[in-house]
Amino acid sequence: MTDTKSLPPLPDRLSGNPRSPHHNAEIFEHNIGIRLNGKERTDVEEYCISEGWVKIPSPKALDRRGQPLLIRLKGTVEAYYS
Repeated sequence: MTDTKSLPPLPDRLSGNPRSPHHNAEIFEHNIGIRLNGKERTDVEEYCISEGWVKIPSPKALDRRGQPLLIRLKGTVEAYYS
């Protein structure tokens, strides 16, 4: 088991994209879990707890740079270390 006292606190908003201003590499050294409306999500690219949304990649659509378009889903967001 990991020691929860040594883990950095999870921010209100976090992005998995290194180019984003909301990316924090120190947090991604640990496993993070996201629940949206009580269901576990494994495909979350970005989340915001206070605004209540997550962004997931579109399965087919790409933007002009070849990156997947992100779809915003709203609901109750819970982030935790797994």
